[in-house]
Parts: sequence; structure tokens; C-alpha cells
Amino acid sequence: MSGSSQQTTRLTSRFVDDLPELTVPWQAAEPPEPRLLVLNDSLAAELGFDPEILRGPDGSGSEAGLGLLTGTAPPTGAQPVAQAYVGHQFGTLNPRLGDGRALLLGEVQGPDGEPHDIHLKGSGRTPFARGGDGFAAVGPMLREYLVSEAMHALGIPTTRALSVVATGARVHRERVLPGAVLARVARSHVRVGSFQFAQLSGDEALLRRLADHAIDHLHPQAREDSEPHLGLFERVVSVQADLVAQWMLVGFVHGVMNTDNMTISGETIDYGPCAFMDAFDPSTVYSSIDTGGRYAFANQPLIAEWNLARFAEALLPLLGEDEESAVGAAQEALGRFRTQYSAAWTAGMRHKLGLGETVSQKAAADVMDALPTMLQKHEVDYTSFFRGLADAEAQPRDAAAGPNAGVVAEMLTDVPDFAAWLESWRGLEPETELMRRCNPIYIPRNHLVEEALDAGEAGDMEPFTRLLEAVTDPYTERPGLERYALPAPESFGPYRTFCGT
Repeated sequence: MSGSSQQTTRLTSRFVDDLPELTVPWQAAEPPEPRLLVLNDSLAAELGFDPEILRGPDGSGSEAGLGLLTGTAPPTGAQPVAQAYVGHQFGTLNPRLGDGRALLLGEVQGPDGEPHDIHLKGSGRTPFARGGDGFAAVGPMLREYLVSEAMHALGIPTTRALSVVATGARVHRERVLPGAVLARVARSHVRVGSFQFAQLSGDEALLRRLADHAIDHLHPQAREDSEPHLGLFERVVSVQADLVAQWMLVGFVHGVMNTDNMTISGETIDYGPCAFMDAFDPSTVYSSIDTGGRYAFANQPLIAEWNLARFAEALLPLLGEDEESAVGAAQEALGRFRTQYSAAWTAGMRHKLGLGETVSQKAAADVMDALPTMLQKHEVDYTSFFRGLADAEAQPRDAAAGPNAGVVAEMLTDVPDFAAWLESWRGLEPETELMRRCNPIYIPRNHLVEEALDAGEAGDMEPFTRLLEAVTDPYTERPGLERYALPAPESFGPYRTFCGT
């Protein structure tokens, strides 16, 4: 990257410096006709980049900006590498994964003082490509941008999107598609699969250095523990319990929870076959390749726990003086996952239902426990229900009695079991404003996402821009955005998503 932006923003390479065995130096492929499709101006500024330089005078990207955002001319100090890791894919260990079409450019410290990885996706084949072409298509990269920014706006820990650049190349999938490169940002790209790679290498010193790197840069509080590596495991268990609880509360289905897609930082990563649930159904699966439902909505907490057990196995050499004590320590720490997840989910659901601190645990549990069966039985749209419930409760009681209350009545007209539930819930005096702060009105609804991606692939970014505007301010109802709050039409579906490779 040239110009003033290069002079004022430098990248460091702490991961490469600390753990060269987990990297392969590599160069991004040169795109034939790069053109900026979308740039996250506010995030760029937070990271210390000049959005005007990145965007260029005509909005299609300056030479300097495109050099950074495609990795072909990275900033000073960058050492682009493909990261090595392994992972359990749908429960089966694959000993050779790694960044097959991605590069870690380096780390930038923004004005806030916090370090962030700059990472590319779709930048060309690497030694880990395993027969793939190393490229990405416009649609899946716009999906990751859109959904990750929506997750950030919902307050859920996530990687974020800096840009999507159309490459001008053609990518062959089920059909020929326009190519693109995503630039994403994260606290770290260290995964459970990174630890599995180090453990399988048989190099305990490498495993120890990786664990120390994770402690120093992601969970420094663990350094104060009497057993820091056990403290690292305990903290990863905790952040993952909180993360998956937040997914469940908003109806998010990740779709591909392999161990290489679980971060040590507790950030959501890899928005391939992901989606937000429409009608509530615990067995919901959107991924085209998850034919057995391993990563169904209701299975996500169990899969997270399973992945953490694999993390514990990788860490065992560091967790005790002998195998028996290490296994015991790991089991005790992992045993707290369900309690931590349950506490996080319960607290979040109380807020979604507007149940303040004065509502007893038993009374709250009674209304919460009855809700999932009712929602599934009547195929209620998950997001609309909670927001509609808040709106219904805000109406005068004499105009909003029983199941005929506002938006909720439109979803569940003349349903006796719902009427009884509503009466019980109202008896707890729910706080409407709390509900509105916790229940989004706008999410990346699947039919709108597909509409935006199809248009983007055809060169029309307006539907994408409008949807992004809605979902990045998800709690504030705004005139003119009514269609973004509505469930999918009956003609939409069944819905399937694809990983993009």
C-alpha cells in the first residue's frame, strides 16, 4: 500500500513471530479487475486507516486501498501468511486443513489501543487448498459482511467485515459466479483447530508457546492463576458458553461448527452456511451439507461442549503433572459449561420477556419453560414473536386483551394455550422498554439476504445497502423499513445455504 495511509498505519506480525511453525508465508493472487463493492468506513477509521484513501475518489477503490484490501500490496510491516490448523469436520478429524483460501496479513493497533487481525478470504490458493481453487464468490462474501455486521450490532462477539472487493475473476461453483475477496477483522484467528495441530505435531514446546500466546493476547487474567494453562481452558469454556447462549437467544444457526471454526477469543467466525431461524423449530438446519442435522439449532450448545472437549484433549499435556490429574482438571472445568450456558441463556431470555429482577426465579421459569413448545407447535416466527409481544404489551390493556393483542394476535389468533400463557406472563408485569432493548425488529432475514446477494452478484448493490442499513441498527423501528421487519412470505423455502467453496 502506498501513500499517507501506508505511512500512518503499520501492521505487526506477533502471531508469525511467536509461532512460525503454524504459518506458511504466502502472497495473495493478483485480481484481474479489482473493484470495491462495500467498505466499512467506521471500522476502517477505528483501525487507523483513512477511508478516503481506501475508497478512492470514485468509490471503486484507490490503487493503494485495493492493494491493502486484496493483499497484493499490504501495509508496511505486514507478513502475509496462511495459518496451519486441523479440525473435526462433522465429527471426523481432518489432519490437514489450514487457510486454503485465506491469508493473515498481520495485526493493527487502532486508536483505541486494541490489537486486531486483518485477514483475507478468497485471496487465492495456498498450500492448504486441498484441491480447491482458493477463490471466493461475491454472494458468499457479501453474506459474511452482512451477517457479521448484523451480529456486531446485536452485541454478539464476532469477526467483523472491513470490505468486499470484486476481483473481476470468474469462480466455478454450481454455476459460474463473479469472484470477490473479503477483508475481515478479529481479535484473533487462533482456533481450537490450531491447538489440535500443535498437539498432533508431537511438539509439546510448540503447544506450550501457542497456549502462552493465547493467554498473553486473549486471556491475560489466566496468567495470574496458579495454573495458567488450566485458567486459559476455563476462560475459553466461559466465553464459548456465553457466545452460544447469545446465538440461541436471537435464533442464529451457525451451520458449520467444526473445531476449526471455534475461536479461542470467543468470537463468532466463518459465516458460510449460516442463517437466522424463521419459524421456531429446534431441529432447524440450513446448511446444504448438514444432512444428518449435526449442527441443527438445538444442537449448538451440545456441539460447543463437544468441541471444547476436543480442546481439552489437545491441552492435556499442559494441564497436570500426569495424565490422570490433567484429565480430572479438564473434566471439572468442562463440567461447568452447561451451568454457565444455562445461566447466560436464562438471563438473556428473562430480558427478552421483560422479566425484571423482582420476578422470582420460579415464576420466570414457568413462563420460559412453556414457551418453546408453544412456539414450535404453532410455527411462530421467532424474531417477530418477541418484538410483537413487546409491542402488544405497550398497548392499552382494554384494547389488547388475550391473544388479540397487536402483532402477536396476527401470529396466534384464537389459540387457547397462548391465551393462558399470555395471562401468566402479563401477571409478572413485564417491562416493555427492556424488551425493546433486547429484541431486534430487524435481522438478516433469509429471503432478504438472498434478494440482496442476487442483486449484488448482478452488480446492483442497492438492496444490500438498504438491508445493511436496517440490520446494523436492529432495535430502532424506522419508517420506510417495514418490509425488513416482516417474516418470509409463505412462498419462500425450504431454505438452504452453501459454504461457498
